[in-house]
Amino acid sequence: MAMARKDYRLIPALQEMASRAPAAVDMPLVQIVSNPVSGGHSARRLARLRDAYIRCGFDVVFSESSPATPFQLIKGVARLCIAGGDGTVRNVLEQGDLRGSTVAVDVYPAGTINLIAREWNVPTDPDAFVQTSITRAPRPLFPVRLNDTNFLACASIGPDARAAAGLSAAVKRRIGRLAYVVAMMKVLMDWQRPRLRLFVDGKRIDCEAVFIAKGRFYAGPWSFAPAARLDEPILHVVALRRARRRDFAAFFLAMMAGKMANLENVQLATGRELSIDCDTPQPIQADGDIAAHIPASLIVAAAPLML
Repeated sequence: MAMARKDYRLIPALQEMASRAPAAVDMPLVQIVSNPVSGGHSARRLARLRDAYIRCGFDVVFSESSPATPFQLIKGVARLCIAGGDGTVRNVLEQGDLRGSTVAVDVYPAGTINLIAREWNVPTDPDAFVQTSITRAPRPLFPVRLNDTNFLACASIGPDARAAAGLSAAVKRRIGRLAYVVAMMKVLMDWQRPRLRLFVDGKRIDCEAVFIAKGRFYAGPWSFAPAARLDEPILHVVALRRARRRDFAAFFLAMMAGKMANLENVQLATGRELSIDCDTPQPIQADGDIAAHIPASLIVAAAPLML
């Protein structure tokens, strides 16, 4: 839902810098939205991003998107720059309801993992990022409906989801992606193996953990489904029939070596619709955050977002 610019409140750390930026007449407006509690949030980096847009002839306004501050699109915006990680991108696109909008959307990698930006080879240098963003063609991205929310890059049910459930924003800001590794090691020390009933386009798979890829990457530069793409309407599934500690060790080693298909304990599948059930409550990690719980249904959108 659009709001008038006069109702907008600037991020406090950037208010003074933004007030020094010269007002421009008839300059296209860019709204830079960030999550102040994300792992990669930096006022200095946002200021450099603002300056890069200004050098390319744009006026700039800042806003926030966080659990405490839902995203609102400012009236008159020509471009929306989402400066954050995958969770911030997901929240902004879901809350902003940009389907059919003429607003151009840029994704700047400023989170802990940044899977979407990694797949799209997005530059981290602000000037290169802006130059690339304003000259490229829109990219298709198929979101996935997960119960009453959406995800964009990946989802999972297993110790990594349990680890994500126990992570605080402060820890992610302090040690970055290492926070996930530390939390997962703690979970594995007392891991209770669930019995999951997974259906992929109606075909049943019994397993104890499942990893779902919409995009190519997972947890950084690794991939358990190298053929997965953000711009294709297909889910790639890796189901672990057994999920003992040594099974997870083998899974991650195979993922880093690019030899997932060689694992006997793994069942691979692809499809557009998934459903998952279990006799015990299980959290679902999606794009680095806990987005839902079992039972769950997942359906790839029929039409893509154009970003």
